[in-house]
Amino acid sequence: MLKIGYVRLLDERSAEDTAALKSLGCHVVRAEEPVGPNADGSCVLASILDFISEGDQLVVTRLSHLGTSARELLDMMDRLEARGASLLVTEAQLASVGEGGRALRAALEAVASVEPPWTARRRRSAPAEDIRALQAAGVGPVEIARRLGVSRMTVWRKLKESAA
Repeated sequence: MLKIGYVRLLDERSAEDTAALKSLGCHVVRAEEPVGPNADGSCVLASILDFISEGDQLVVTRLSHLGTSARELLDMMDRLEARGASLLVTEAQLASVGEGGRALRAALEAVASVEPPWTARRRRSAPAEDIRALQAAGVGPVEIARRLGVSRMTVWRKLKESAA
């Protein structure tokens, strides 16, 4: 059984979380820093879920590292179960297997049933001067969007407005 640790670098406790996962015997610990204020994409976590195999265990210190809604967490558990892997959340002493796993799933399903349906999150708008400054520094529109946490279309629109 391979124990794979995952940390989302969200706050000052992230270094402690990484050390805790290593001390728990995780063979591999992967960390990822969210890009931008509304970063939903998680490349490292997605690659772990593609790589993890039967009998392996994904270990996190907090559920907040895996998602921001009960629906996201349920989807994560479904992906792990489909691969024959399990989840262990150390701070809450939760696991996705056994009685605790059934209770965790029931609680998440209850919360997901009262959450608002999936709605597109409104991205924040970046100031045009920030976009122009990055462009003047030689940064391309796609990288500007990534750095500022906005869509590429927002960057293009702001550049077009400033050129007019």
